[in-house]
Amino acid sequence: MSVGVHIVDGPIGADRAGSVGPGVGARVVFDGIVRGEENGRVIDALEYEAYEPMATKELERLSREMLGRHGLAKIEVWHSRGRVGVGEVSFRLVVESAHRKEAIAAMDEFIDRMKRDVPIWKRAGVAR
Repeated sequence: MSVGVHIVDGPIGADRAGSVGPGVGARVVFDGIVRGEENGRVIDALEYEAYEPMATKELERLSREMLGRHGLAKIEVWHSRGRVGVGEVSFRLVVESAHRKEAIAAMDEFIDRMKRDVPIWKRAGVAR
């Protein structure tokens, strides 16, 4: 079982999921992509700010909780800080498990809890 937490500057690049470990039968990858609209307004980017020590700690805690609760093999999470343009990836979550149902359930729960509990904030950059 492994956990990886990464807070990076700007958009998240190409897939960083890495190789699959033994016993893994499912890998679910979710990319959060910045849309061109936020709360009914046209935007050109989102600006992310994080209280990093706490955000990293909470992402690690949440990842370990999901590992145990859902019997996962691996969770990797990347979240952007700073400016991320429309169409770019600001969040990536990789979940690996023996079976798909556990991976999908863990992914859904992780994202809901992260949005609620982790000190990362976003602000819309309004298109000119």
